Amino acid sequence: MIKELTVDLGARSYPIYIGEGILENIDSYFEKHGISKRSALLIVTDEHVAKKHLEPVIRKLERAGFKTASHIVASGEKSKSLAVLEEVITSCLKAGLDRNSSVIALGGGVVGDLAGFAAASYMRGIRFIQIPTTILAHDSSVGGKVAVNHPLAKNIIGAFHQPEMVLYDTATLRTLPDRDVRAGLSEMIKHGLIWDAEFTSWCEDNAEKLIGLDPEALQYGLYKGCSVKAAVVSQDERENDLRAILNLGHTIGHALEAVAGYNELLHGEAISIGMVGAAKLSVRLGNPEHIYTTTKRIFKKFGLPVAVPAHMDTDEIMKAMMYDKKFKEGKMVFIVPTDIGKVEINKNVSAEWVRDIVDQLKQED
Repeated sequence: MIKELTVDLGARSYPIYIGEGILENIDSYFEKHGISKRSALLIVTDEHVAKKHLEPVIRKLERAGFKTASHIVASGEKSKSLAVLEEVITSCLKAGLDRNSSVIALGGGVVGDLAGFAAASYMRGIRFIQIPTTILAHDSSVGGKVAVNHPLAKNIIGAFHQPEMVLYDTATLRTLPDRDVRAGLSEMIKHGLIWDAEFTSWCEDNAEKLIGLDPEALQYGLYKGCSVKAAVVSQDERENDLRAILNLGHTIGHALEAVAGYNELLHGEAISIGMVGAAKLSVRLGNPEHIYTTTKRIFKKFGLPVAVPAHMDTDEIMKAMMYDKKFKEGKMVFIVPTDIGKVEINKNVSAEWVRDIVDQLKQED
């Protein structure tokens, strides 16, 4: 059974469909939502996803009368660059995309961010559709944040550009490597930690089922995670206030990714460490110790890292944070848990405190 959610943004509202077998009927979803058959579509995907899912998607769409072209990028965070963005735009031009065309993001968070930013940039903005194929992308595919990286900072070149819809076929997740499954689940846990203590407990109790991709548990977990994201984005589309809570763990996490050159830690692994760091900061600010112990216990249960790799230089990590969008006037904006399922936006965190937390995170076991 397919579950459906709506991201409520007035005229820009859009549905999220979650369930098994959605891609088998992709043409009907496109027709239902008025995707043009007269204008070309560009499917952006990566080399790993292309081998498994690209040909069936093209075949379904072309049999239904859609005109498709595709652009395949290298797998991994390094494809979120201005150079690769230019290559995608070139493919848009060669395929003859016009103002009624759509860009389709078929893949994980990297592909979604890249393809979405290409759609936001091409002809000053055309439609795009998110088809996430990773667990991690249940977060990034919802909310319209699209971007590429700069060598000094992650997601610093980007836009807000909402998709027409999100088609989340859980069958595509069966081909994920175990490490990617666990890393993706860190964003699911994050949604519980910021919003819903009961869901956080459910995630911990169902860790084995989620890691093992149990269909029922996975669909429920993704639905709950997307529900939190949709609720937050519906209230604050452009991150003027509330939406910032979705960045729990990301201030430290993004810095770790940048220092590692976007190839040592997966995004979900980096923010897992970052969320443990945020919990340590919370205790330092006077909140209960159980916030830290519970957060760390959950991530360890999912086999996710909780320590900063010892070889990473603290100065380099701090320098990377200085480029973060959440660093303002010498103070750091930190999302700090005040309990399990509750967070606050603290705009006055001392950089020295954060340095201490990073050093302490090197000692975690």
